[in-house]
Amino acid sequence: MVLSDKQLQQFRQDGFIHIKQCAPVEQCDAILDVAKAHLKHKIEPIETEIGYHEGSKAFRTDEKDYTSQSKEAFVTVRRLRQVYSRDILFKAWMEDVTIRPVLQQILGDTVVLTTAHHNSIMTKMPHQGTATSWHQDRRYWRYSDDNLVSVWLALDAEHSQNGVLEFIPGSHKMQLSAEQFDDKEYLREDLEQNKPLIAQKVSIDLEKGDVVIFHALLLHRANENSTDEAKISFVYTVKGASTKAIVGSRSAEFPEIVLTKL
Repeated sequence: MVLSDKQLQQFRQDGFIHIKQCAPVEQCDAILDVAKAHLKHKIEPIETEIGYHEGSKAFRTDEKDYTSQSKEAFVTVRRLRQVYSRDILFKAWMEDVTIRPVLQQILGDTVVLTTAHHNSIMTKMPHQGTATSWHQDRRYWRYSDDNLVSVWLALDAEHSQNGVLEFIPGSHKMQLSAEQFDDKEYLREDLEQNKPLIAQKVSIDLEKGDVVIFHALLLHRANENSTDEAKISFVYTVKGASTKAIVGSRSAEFPEIVLTKL
């Protein structure tokens, strides 16, 4: 699988690309079965809704312990973390050779999995999974440059009722000021300056097996889940081999896996 010149240009302009039916349905179903078991038993490390909303900027930037540290008996899981080492099915998808040529094209470099960030099964639990505000993933990551992208796999249908992904096209190339963000570095929706920017948003409905690849600086968000079924997705991040984690940061504290060039 490779991108056409037109598709590659579209990615560079918009900061994301939607690839339909990238993963076989059977592979998605197998991943989903394992993910549901880990979610049911709340197998650490996990992030809960409480942990997501309470985490400070400093915590999100520097914390290296990915366990939930939750004292609550009943918590809503927002994501399973560190999935590369959880199960061979998760590992196999993150090392998938079909999508690797596309990632090589986008990065213009050898592809390296970073297990420090994303490396997650993401959830929107029914009537409990809250909305995710506008943000750039790169804000808490510490690397020598911005040549990082995330790979989002829909394990089932994703739409406006259950937490669809939304993007602001081209925002990965915009010069945004600190004043446009709140103290946790979410884009302020109440700020007049930001309203024309947010008005440019696009939503992408996904079917099982669809993939969205998006730049680490692209502004994106997701709706809450108002359906009766959990929405479960798989996201991991890759970087170019020449992009280096800053020594001493959380980004440098977890293994990186170099994927053989195809």
